[in-house]
Amino acid sequence: MRLKKIFLATIAVIISVTCTGCRQNSHSSNKISTRNITPVDFSHVKINDNFWSPRLKNHVLHTLPVCIDQIENKTGRIRNFENAARRSGGHSGIFYDDSDVYKALEGMAYSLINNPNPELERKADEWIDKFAAAQEPDGYINTFYTLTGRDKRWTNMDKHEMYCAGHMMEAAVAYYKATGKRKLLDVSIRMADHMMDQFGPGKRHWVPGHEEIELALVKLYEVTNREKYLDFAYWLLEERGHGHGSKGTEGTWNPLYYQDEIPVRELSTINGHAVRAMYLFCGMADVAALRNEAGYINALNRLWDDVVLTKMYLTGGIGSSRHNEGFTEPYDLPNYEAYCETCASVGMVYWNSRMHQFTGDSKYIDVMERSMYNGVLAGVSLKGDLFFYVNPLASHGDHHRKEWYGTACCPSQISRFLPSIGNYIYGTSERAVWVNLYIGNKADVNTGKETMTLVQETSYPWDGNVTLTVESLKKSVRKEFRLRIPGWCKSYTVAVNGESITDPLIEKGYLVINRKWKSGDKVTLALDMPVETVQADPRVKENSGKRAVQRGPLVYCAEETDNPSFDGLTLSPPARFKETFNPTLLNGVTTIDAITGDDTIRFIPYYAWDNREAGQMKVWMNYSE
Repeated sequence: MRLKKIFLATIAVIISVTCTGCRQNSHSSNKISTRNITPVDFSHVKINDNFWSPRLKNHVLHTLPVCIDQIENKTGRIRNFENAARRSGGHSGIFYDDSDVYKALEGMAYSLINNPNPELERKADEWIDKFAAAQEPDGYINTFYTLTGRDKRWTNMDKHEMYCAGHMMEAAVAYYKATGKRKLLDVSIRMADHMMDQFGPGKRHWVPGHEEIELALVKLYEVTNREKYLDFAYWLLEERGHGHGSKGTEGTWNPLYYQDEIPVRELSTINGHAVRAMYLFCGMADVAALRNEAGYINALNRLWDDVVLTKMYLTGGIGSSRHNEGFTEPYDLPNYEAYCETCASVGMVYWNSRMHQFTGDSKYIDVMERSMYNGVLAGVSLKGDLFFYVNPLASHGDHHRKEWYGTACCPSQISRFLPSIGNYIYGTSERAVWVNLYIGNKADVNTGKETMTLVQETSYPWDGNVTLTVESLKKSVRKEFRLRIPGWCKSYTVAVNGESITDPLIEKGYLVINRKWKSGDKVTLALDMPVETVQADPRVKENSGKRAVQRGPLVYCAEETDNPSFDGLTLSPPARFKETFNPTLLNGVTTIDAITGDDTIRFIPYYAWDNREAGQMKVWMNYSE
């Protein structure tokens, strides 16, 4: 038996983890260096999963069409590019609206990789032609300034010029990888070169008010192999915290809000706007991986502790304050007023994936999974056509998803995130294949000498039974398989080819199987998945005297539509939990009934709330001893 304490700001429980003679490896290294684990790109992963496949189908059928319709017909976003190309006409919307178009295009590119669609590709090409036509002769592209005053270009650090450019670069790289077409990539290169003509060592200072360009420049570097883009990303990160930001905006520049209070390598606490912070941390991680910046990694480790231990919700959401779309003080985690922007939860997936690649520590994937299955998935309706910007943990019945928003970063964010979830399932390192997430799929994994096909079969997250089969190996390969044992899991069993492993090696939360693998080898993992009640850290005053319910990776909530006596709902210790999979409810979910005598409280997965009748909802329930 081993004890593992989960320190989440919303959880303060000790979990006893039992297995058949587990032993903890005491020789694991905590050395910080460059990125050690490479994700298996989702282009090599074909998802075939009862939980995720319907969502990916709805992404194609509903999410992308909603975004395209809004961009082309219901808002002026695409018209802004058409007007910019003519250098005439007005600009409609907000100064950062170009970014929504780029993110939707990125989602289109990702969809094309695993779901080729000539009509969708023609639409993407049509958009890219408009982008290229809108680019100015010096390489600059931003419809707001092209249409409202070219003389104002690069005069206000908070006007998202680099933010929009960054999303264009990400879309360009994605589309180039999907199709081999480089028109938008060339547009992005010209914009990057234009920015480097304006800013850099010996030139003007610049602190992007909304981070994003930093990680995008790294992607541009990786696809072009032009090191100057990596150097520029590093320069932009190093600009922060030296007082340059306050000299480059028309309004009041709050250094805390913009993550500009101190140099990034000195950061210890997360402050300000949550999404901006996530993109900053991703950029720092990307640059650190390529430049071996240990100072950045040390800062990110401190920041991770601050976020996860003091400022993260049970759902993996972050950002408690509507006032600044971000953070206030530690343990300030209101439920009804929670902000938890969908984009920030996606950012948590991006950041924690990167942190895992440095260390191989399962704690990062635990948080990534929590954010993905709860904070992110709640942001989109089951049909895929309605979206949450804000994700509270309790509602009076007046909070609902919408088809679009004036600030539409979340719908377009979902449109690019969902088709790329295959990125997070597997990783490879010199000695190991890492199995991070349990999602049904067929993947081609390069082991260095051979490419093996892995077939994963599972009904996760409804149960914890996983089968992993090796296929298509011409000759045997010695490799470690590292299977994540989630932090919520108290007991499990594992077998290879039907033979139980009675003394498994556990390293940083991964079960390690080191052997020669051949075609036909089969690993079976059974993760016990009981219902748990969790208690908040006592410093979270909002949840004093309350408990929440979770099962496996899923946080549960109670909706008024299932519980007519909603205001009087109370959990109590004698309650027994009944788990029932209902294939016709909410596209198929396991419900949990908490039964005390004649009283029953029904819980559904948090991600599925607000998909039926309007009504109240809450995650944290009154609790009676």
